[in-house]
Amino acid sequence: MKVVRRQRPWYRGGLAFECTRCGRCCAGPAEGYVWVTAEEVRNIAEFLGESAEEARDRYTRNVGGRRSLLEDAKSKDCVFLRYDADGLSECAIYPVRPTQCQTWPFWPTNLKDPTAWCLAAVRCPGINRGPPHEIDEIEREKNRTKF
Repeated sequence: MKVVRRQRPWYRGGLAFECTRCGRCCAGPAEGYVWVTAEEVRNIAEFLGESAEEARDRYTRNVGGRRSLLEDAKSKDCVFLRYDADGLSECAIYPVRPTQCQTWPFWPTNLKDPTAWCLAAVRCPGINRGPPHEIDEIEREKNRTKF
């Protein structure tokens, strides 16, 4: 009987990430998608004191049968991206932000291999900075992604 060993991911020793509040993960210049579920839209609506239908119509768009958060038409920044007086980014719905936002940068596309991680670091100065996140946390966050 042949024993098949499961190969441990390349990031088995952990990965460093510390948010610098630069806002690049939420900003243009290119169009992107922040996929939201109906439950996430309801959570956003409740947080903002609106009905789910109103929040869906005001803050999301239909893309191939799925919902994505809207972006500013010119900048392509997320509709909820704000900057404080010091120029640091803030999310207007941070406590109820979508899972896609919560799990950055531990997305499957970024974790594919070291090159993909380094490419993500070109855009995000928080990657490879700060204390390492252990493999269990990385895997948990990666597995929460649904996009």
